Parts: sequence; C-alpha cells; structure tokens
Amino acid sequence: MGRGGDVDGAAGALRRFVREAGGCAVVDGGLATELEAHGADLHDELWSASCLVSAPHLIRKVHLDYLDTGANIITSASYQATIQGFQARGLSRERSEALLRRSVHIAQEARAIFAEGWSKGPYANHRSSPRRPVLVAASIGSYGAYLADGSEYTGDYGISVTKETLKSFHRRRLQVLADAGPDLIAFETIPNKLEAQAYAELLEENDVRIPAWFSFTSKDGHSAASGDPITECAAVADACARVGAVGVNCTAPRLVHGLILSIRKVTSKPVVVYPNSGETYVAETKEWVESEGGASETDFVSCVGKWRQAGAALVGGCCRTSPATVRAISWALRESDDAVGGDGDRDDFPAVAVL
Repeated sequence: MGRGGDVDGAAGALRRFVREAGGCAVVDGGLATELEAHGADLHDELWSASCLVSAPHLIRKVHLDYLDTGANIITSASYQATIQGFQARGLSRERSEALLRRSVHIAQEARAIFAEGWSKGPYANHRSSPRRPVLVAASIGSYGAYLADGSEYTGDYGISVTKETLKSFHRRRLQVLADAGPDLIAFETIPNKLEAQAYAELLEENDVRIPAWFSFTSKDGHSAASGDPITECAAVADACARVGAVGVNCTAPRLVHGLILSIRKVTSKPVVVYPNSGETYVAETKEWVESEGGASETDFVSCVGKWRQAGAALVGGCCRTSPATVRAISWALRESDDAVGGDGDRDDFPAVAVL
C-alpha cells in the first residue's frame, strides 16, 4: 500500500490488509477526546489541529495509547487542519503546509516507536508469533469541519458552495497530505454526496495513488446528514477506483447496522465503521450532550459482532470514544476469532508489522 500503487487495486489492497489483520481491522478512537484527557485546551476553531502547533508530543502520546490497545490504523491529527484555517491564524502558507505534513509524520513516528518497543519485547524471539499490521491514515475532514459551525452534521453549506468550490478548497491540502507518505487517505464525516463527488474527482485529477476511504455521517440511519440517500453517496465511492473502502463515522452506534446493510447493496468494497459514543454535538455551544438512544461503552462494544456479521471490515470509534473503547473492540473481535480456534489471550496483542 502507499504511493505508486495500482490505482485499480485500492479495494484489493485494503482487503489484503484486513485479512492480515485477522479478518477485521481495528481503527483508532477519538483523538480530541484523548488530547483533552491529557490536558490539552481545544477551545479553538482549529480543534485538535491546534496541538500540531502547541503540543505535538501529546498527539504522539495518544497515537501510542491507541496502538497499545490494539489499533491497526491510527489517524493523523489533520481532520480540522487546513491551509486556510492556519493562515487565518496568521501562519504563512509554508508553515501551514509544514503542519499538515507534521500530522502524518507524528503518526509515523508513533508507529516506529511502537514497533521498536515490540521488537525488544516478549515477541522479539518468536518468529512464528502473529504480527499486527499498522497503517497511518491521513485524515481529511469535510468543509463543514473547517467552518467549525457543525455543518459536517447537516451538510448545509449554502447554495454558493458548489462542487468546484469544494475542490478548490481541498485540492492543495490533499496534495500536501498525500506527499507526506501516509498509507491511506481518510475522507471523514462527509455530510453530502456533493463533497464525495468533489473528493472522487480530486483523487483522479491529482493522480493520488494512495488508497482512500470515504466515511459519511448520518442522523437517521438511511441518509447522509444532508438527506442524500446513503446508497447514492456510497455509489460515488464505489465508482472511484482510488477509493478502497466506504462507510460511516461520527454516527450514533444504534444506526450503524442498518447503514452497513444499505452500503453493501451498492458496493463490494470493504466497509469501515467508527461511530461516536451516541451523544449529540451542539454546534452553538461546541459540546456533546446525551441523546435518546445513546450507547454506553458496553452497549457500543456489544454491537461489534453484529456489525462484523453485517459486513464491516474495519471497526473503530470516533468522538467521545477512547483507548478503552478500542481495547474492548479488539477483545470483542478476538473473542470471535477464539470461537474458531484462537488462543484466547486477551492481555497481549501480536507484534506490529509496519507495511
């Protein structure tokens, strides 16, 4: 996987990765949630991306925490990092682009540190021990994430925002992140079909040869946040050879099963799901509040087997989830494997294999 690959093989590359991960890969959890837990002040329109300037060591620490609890994919701190957003804070274009690259490099550094630790750990002399593959995904948040007004949960950008507007906004950011050398490009919290179309065209026009995934957000279990049918959104991803997986993120856990089934009606590509905790984001106060039908961590994790059975190939968490959630997801997936002959040891994870 990575730069220079066969663009027609994006889905195949992700399928091979999922097989190497044991049949279902584990995606990390909420980044901002953990940064705040470590003392970061994220009351900033740059949100977690502000730590690229002020506290890169905390980002590295969170990546390592997720690796320690079983993640196969760690996601860069670039969800709300944009050239336009950094420049609005007075940073030069060159500095802004350097911070985008830094987001990928921090995740790569964390992976290298984790791999080095395992090479000297209990599996060092066990050639036959299983090796856990780990990939770095460069996160690209939607246009609504840049606006910081909650519109990634509505898809209402206004009639003045066209597909060309979105392409112009994302183009250079995509180029910079791709050139930083991630293994994946994660287009996250996509609220409408229009932005998915913009991303697909940018991948083709920029000849990006790194496998991508498209993950949408939904409020009703049938449509993207904007009201566009999830099947139509997923079909955009299916039609783009450079997209290797499609799914949903930052969506209530109770909605995920039905969304998986709908997505699988229009694509055979791997399905990625990483829901939030089930709470609702209030844009006016920039807070998460309890909502009807929300899920506790236990309820969240109890759904993992059902999601996998429905066809999910990559499972993790989004906002308000933690390394504890990811550990529980890892355990739940391993319990499924144990049922068909695993060793049942839940305390140790297999050694990392850097791809």
